[in-house]
Amino acid sequence: MDRWQNRVAVVTGASSGIGAECCKDLVAKGMIVVGLARRVDRLAELKAALPADQSPRFYGRQCDVSVEQQVIDSFAWVNETLGGADVLINNAGIIRRIHLIDEGNSADILNIINTNLLGVTWCTREAFLSMKKRQINDGHVVIINSIAGHGVPMVPGYSLNMYAPSKHAITALTEVLRQEFLNKGTLTKITSISPGVVNTEIFDETSPEIIAGMPMLRSEDVADAVTYCIQTPPHVQIHELTIKPIGEKF
Repeated sequence: MDRWQNRVAVVTGASSGIGAECCKDLVAKGMIVVGLARRVDRLAELKAALPADQSPRFYGRQCDVSVEQQVIDSFAWVNETLGGADVLINNAGIIRRIHLIDEGNSADILNIINTNLLGVTWCTREAFLSMKKRQINDGHVVIINSIAGHGVPMVPGYSLNMYAPSKHAITALTEVLRQEFLNKGTLTKITSISPGVVNTEIFDETSPEIIAGMPMLRSEDVADAVTYCIQTPPHVQIHELTIKPIGEKF
Protein backbone atom coordinates (compact mmCIF):
# COMPACT_ATOMS: atom_id res chain seq x y z
CA MET A 1 0.00 0.00 0.00
CA ASP A 2 3.02 2.33 0.01
CA ARG A 3 2.16 3.95 -3.32
CA TRP A 4 -1.29 4.88 -2.03
CA GLN A 5 -0.03 6.86 0.97
CA ASN A 6 -1.85 10.22 1.16
CA ARG A 7 -3.61 9.59 -2.13
CA VAL A 8 -7.38 10.00 -2.44
CA ALA A 9 -9.99 7.24 -2.45
CA VAL A 10 -13.71 7.87 -2.93
CA VAL A 11 -16.04 5.27 -1.41
CA THR A 12 -19.77 5.24 -2.19
CA GLY A 13 -22.39 3.82 0.13
CA ALA A 14 -20.03 4.72 2.97
CA SER A 15 -22.54 5.10 5.79
CA SER A 16 -22.63 1.42 6.79
CA GLY A 17 -21.58 -2.12 5.97
CA ILE A 18 -18.96 -2.73 3.30
CA GLY A 19 -18.58 0.96 2.46
CA ALA A 20 -17.92 1.98 6.06
CA GLU A 21 -15.40 -0.84 6.52
CA CYS A 22 -13.60 0.15 3.31
CA CYS A 23 -13.34 3.72 4.59
CA LYS A 24 -11.90 2.61 7.92
CA ASP A 25 -9.44 0.20 6.32
CA LEU A 26 -8.16 2.60 3.67
CA VAL A 27 -7.75 5.47 6.16
CA ALA A 28 -5.87 3.14 8.52
CA LYS A 29 -3.55 2.24 5.65
CA GLY A 30 -2.67 5.87 4.99
CA MET A 31 -5.09 7.01 2.30
CA ILE A 32 -7.22 10.16 2.29
CA VAL A 33 -10.80 8.92 2.01
CA VAL A 34 -14.01 10.63 0.92
CA GLY A 35 -17.11 8.72 1.97
CA LEU A 36 -20.23 9.42 -0.09
CA ALA A 37 -23.65 8.46 1.26
CA ARG A 38 -27.18 9.74 1.67
CA ARG A 39 -27.08 9.55 5.49
CA VAL A 40 -24.69 12.33 6.42
CA ASP A 41 -25.24 11.71 10.14
CA ARG A 42 -23.77 8.23 9.76
CA LEU A 43 -20.73 9.69 8.01
CA ALA A 44 -20.22 12.05 10.95
CA GLU A 45 -20.45 9.10 13.35
CA LEU A 46 -17.89 7.20 11.27
CA LYS A 47 -15.44 10.10 11.37
CA ALA A 48 -15.92 10.56 15.12
CA ALA A 49 -15.18 6.87 15.72
CA LEU A 50 -11.84 6.93 13.89
CA PRO A 51 -8.59 7.20 15.88
CA ALA A 52 -7.43 10.79 16.39
CA ASP A 53 -4.50 10.40 14.01
CA GLN A 54 -6.74 9.03 11.23
CA SER A 55 -9.87 11.15 11.52
CA PRO A 56 -8.41 14.20 9.72
CA ARG A 57 -7.91 12.06 6.60
CA PHE A 58 -11.61 11.16 6.36
CA TYR A 59 -14.19 13.41 4.70
CA GLY A 60 -17.89 12.65 4.58
CA ARG A 61 -20.12 14.14 1.91
CA GLN A 62 -23.83 13.67 1.33
CA CYS A 63 -24.48 12.22 -2.11
CA ASP A 64 -27.19 10.07 -3.64
CA VAL A 65 -25.32 8.32 -6.46
CA SER A 66 -28.58 7.70 -8.34
CA VAL A 67 -28.77 11.45 -8.99
CA GLU A 68 -26.23 12.34 -11.67
CA GLN A 69 -25.85 16.00 -10.70
CA GLN A 70 -25.07 15.09 -7.10
CA VAL A 71 -22.31 12.78 -8.34
CA ILE A 72 -20.90 15.52 -10.59
CA ASP A 73 -20.99 18.02 -7.73
CA SER A 74 -19.33 15.60 -5.31
CA PHE A 75 -16.42 14.83 -7.61
CA ALA A 76 -16.03 18.53 -8.39
CA TRP A 77 -15.68 19.07 -4.63
CA VAL A 78 -13.07 16.28 -4.42
CA ASN A 79 -11.14 17.85 -7.31
CA GLU A 80 -11.22 21.34 -5.84
CA THR A 81 -10.64 20.40 -2.19
CA LEU A 82 -8.33 17.39 -2.33
CA GLY A 83 -6.86 17.53 -5.81
CA GLY A 84 -8.88 14.68 -7.31
CA ALA A 85 -9.64 10.97 -6.92
CA ASP A 86 -7.06 8.23 -7.48
CA VAL A 87 -9.14 5.25 -6.31
CA LEU A 88 -12.89 4.72 -6.56
CA ILE A 89 -14.78 2.07 -4.61
CA ASN A 90 -18.25 1.74 -6.15
CA ASN A 91 -20.10 0.15 -3.26
CA ALA A 92 -23.53 1.83 -3.07
CA GLY A 93 -26.33 -0.61 -3.83
CA ILE A 94 -29.89 -1.38 -2.83
CA ILE A 95 -32.34 -4.26 -2.96
CA ARG A 96 -36.10 -4.14 -2.49
CA ARG A 97 -38.51 -6.90 -1.52
CA ILE A 98 -40.69 -6.87 -4.60
CA HIS A 99 -41.66 -9.17 -7.46
CA LEU A 100 -41.27 -7.96 -11.01
CA ILE A 101 -44.68 -9.30 -12.00
CA ASP A 102 -46.55 -7.47 -9.23
CA GLU A 103 -48.35 -4.18 -9.70
CA GLY A 104 -47.18 -0.87 -8.28
CA ASN A 105 -43.45 -1.63 -8.22
CA SER A 106 -42.19 0.83 -10.83
CA ALA A 107 -40.55 3.23 -8.38
CA ASP A 108 -38.62 0.42 -6.65
CA ILE A 109 -37.46 -1.02 -9.99
CA LEU A 110 -36.19 2.37 -11.14
CA ASN A 111 -34.46 3.03 -7.82
CA ILE A 112 -32.54 -0.24 -8.08
CA ILE A 113 -31.38 0.46 -11.63
CA ASN A 114 -30.53 4.09 -10.90
CA THR A 115 -28.48 3.22 -7.82
CA ASN A 116 -26.90 -0.13 -8.70
CA LEU A 117 -26.10 0.53 -12.35
CA LEU A 118 -26.32 4.19 -13.29
CA GLY A 119 -24.75 5.32 -10.02
CA VAL A 120 -21.70 3.20 -10.81
CA THR A 121 -21.62 4.62 -14.33
CA TRP A 122 -21.76 8.26 -13.19
CA CYS A 123 -19.15 7.78 -10.45
CA THR A 124 -16.73 5.89 -12.69
CA ARG A 125 -16.99 8.51 -15.41
CA GLU A 126 -16.31 11.36 -13.01
CA ALA A 127 -13.41 9.54 -11.34
CA PHE A 128 -11.84 8.74 -14.70
CA LEU A 129 -12.20 12.33 -15.88
CA SER A 130 -10.51 13.47 -12.67
CA MET A 131 -7.61 11.11 -13.31
CA LYS A 132 -7.35 12.04 -16.98
CA LYS A 133 -7.26 15.78 -16.24
CA ARG A 134 -4.36 15.26 -13.83
CA GLN A 135 -2.64 12.69 -16.06
CA ILE A 136 -2.97 10.02 -13.38
CA ASN A 137 -2.12 6.75 -15.09
CA ASP A 138 -2.19 4.29 -12.19
CA GLY A 139 -5.66 4.75 -10.73
CA HIS A 140 -7.98 1.93 -9.72
CA VAL A 141 -11.76 1.54 -9.96
CA VAL A 142 -13.35 -1.19 -7.84
CA ILE A 143 -16.98 -2.25 -8.18
CA ILE A 144 -18.70 -4.24 -5.46
CA ASN A 145 -20.69 -6.67 -7.57
CA SER A 146 -22.39 -9.87 -6.32
CA ILE A 147 -22.59 -13.55 -7.03
CA ALA A 148 -26.05 -12.57 -8.29
CA GLY A 149 -24.21 -10.84 -11.12
CA HIS A 150 -23.02 -14.19 -12.48
CA GLY A 151 -26.04 -16.39 -11.85
CA VAL A 152 -29.40 -16.06 -10.13
CA PRO A 153 -29.47 -17.96 -6.83
CA MET A 154 -32.82 -19.56 -6.05
CA VAL A 155 -33.91 -18.51 -2.58
CA PRO A 156 -37.20 -20.13 -1.50
CA GLY A 157 -39.87 -17.54 -0.81
CA TYR A 158 -37.76 -14.67 -2.10
CA SER A 159 -37.14 -12.92 -5.42
CA LEU A 160 -33.92 -11.17 -6.38
CA ASN A 161 -36.10 -9.14 -8.76
CA MET A 162 -34.25 -6.27 -10.49
CA TYR A 163 -31.25 -6.63 -8.18
CA ALA A 164 -29.87 -9.63 -10.09
CA PRO A 165 -30.26 -8.03 -13.57
CA SER A 166 -28.61 -4.86 -12.27
CA LYS A 167 -25.63 -6.91 -11.06
CA HIS A 168 -25.45 -8.86 -14.33
CA ALA A 169 -25.23 -5.47 -16.03
CA ILE A 170 -22.37 -4.57 -13.66
CA THR A 171 -20.48 -7.67 -14.80
CA ALA A 172 -20.80 -6.51 -18.41
CA LEU A 173 -20.05 -2.90 -17.45
CA THR A 174 -16.78 -3.96 -15.81
CA GLU A 175 -15.59 -5.51 -19.07
CA VAL A 176 -16.76 -2.53 -21.14
CA LEU A 177 -14.81 -0.20 -18.83
CA ARG A 178 -11.71 -2.40 -19.05
CA GLN A 179 -11.88 -2.12 -22.85
CA GLU A 180 -12.46 1.64 -22.74
CA PHE A 181 -9.54 2.15 -20.34
CA LEU A 182 -7.39 0.05 -22.67
CA ASN A 183 -8.45 2.04 -25.71
CA LYS A 184 -7.64 5.30 -23.90
CA GLY A 185 -4.10 4.07 -23.33
CA THR A 186 -4.36 4.31 -19.54
CA LEU A 187 -2.98 1.83 -17.02
CA THR A 188 -5.90 2.52 -14.67
CA LYS A 189 -7.29 -0.77 -13.41
CA ILE A 190 -10.87 -2.01 -13.07
CA THR A 191 -11.92 -4.77 -10.66
CA SER A 192 -15.27 -6.41 -9.93
CA ILE A 193 -15.56 -8.03 -6.51
CA SER A 194 -18.49 -10.45 -6.20
CA PRO A 195 -19.31 -11.52 -2.64
CA GLY A 196 -21.84 -14.08 -1.58
CA VAL A 197 -24.21 -13.15 1.22
CA VAL A 198 -22.73 -10.43 3.45
CA ASN A 199 -24.10 -9.55 6.86
CA THR A 200 -25.09 -5.94 6.17
CA GLU A 201 -28.09 -3.65 6.44
CA ILE A 202 -29.06 -4.35 2.83
CA PHE A 203 -31.03 -7.37 4.07
CA ASP A 204 -32.11 -5.98 7.43
CA GLU A 205 -34.76 -3.81 5.80
CA THR A 206 -36.16 -6.43 3.43
CA SER A 207 -35.73 -10.02 4.52
CA PRO A 208 -34.09 -10.80 7.86
CA GLU A 209 -36.03 -14.06 8.13
CA ILE A 210 -34.80 -15.26 4.72
CA ILE A 211 -31.11 -15.05 5.62
CA ALA A 212 -31.48 -16.34 9.18
CA GLY A 213 -29.01 -19.16 9.69
CA MET A 214 -27.23 -18.66 6.36
CA PRO A 215 -23.43 -18.63 6.29
CA MET A 216 -22.44 -15.00 5.74
CA LEU A 217 -19.36 -12.95 5.07
CA ARG A 218 -18.50 -9.94 7.23
CA SER A 219 -18.12 -6.48 5.74
CA GLU A 220 -14.49 -6.59 6.86
CA ASP A 221 -13.90 -9.61 4.60
CA VAL A 222 -14.91 -7.61 1.54
CA ALA A 223 -12.89 -4.57 2.65
CA ASP A 224 -9.85 -6.86 2.94
CA ALA A 225 -10.47 -8.02 -0.64
CA VAL A 226 -10.60 -4.41 -1.84
CA THR A 227 -7.20 -3.72 -0.27
CA TYR A 228 -5.78 -6.91 -1.77
CA CYS A 229 -6.91 -5.89 -5.26
CA ILE A 230 -5.63 -2.31 -5.22
CA GLN A 231 -2.18 -3.21 -3.90
CA THR A 232 -1.28 -5.59 -6.75
CA PRO A 233 1.82 -4.73 -8.83
CA PRO A 234 1.36 -2.33 -11.78
CA HIS A 235 1.30 -5.17 -14.32
CA VAL A 236 -1.35 -7.19 -12.43
CA GLN A 237 -5.09 -6.53 -12.73
CA ILE A 238 -7.61 -8.64 -10.84
CA HIS A 239 -10.57 -8.34 -13.16
CA GLU A 240 -13.03 -10.47 -11.18
CA LEU A 241 -12.80 -11.75 -7.62
CA THR A 242 -15.51 -13.99 -6.16
CA ILE A 243 -15.76 -14.50 -2.40
CA LYS A 244 -18.10 -16.90 -0.65
CA PRO A 245 -18.53 -17.86 2.99
CA ILE A 246 -17.75 -21.48 3.81
CA GLY A 247 -20.97 -23.46 3.60
CA GLU A 248 -22.83 -21.21 1.19
CA LYS A 249 -25.23 -23.35 -0.86
CA PHE A 250 -25.69 -21.11 -3.90
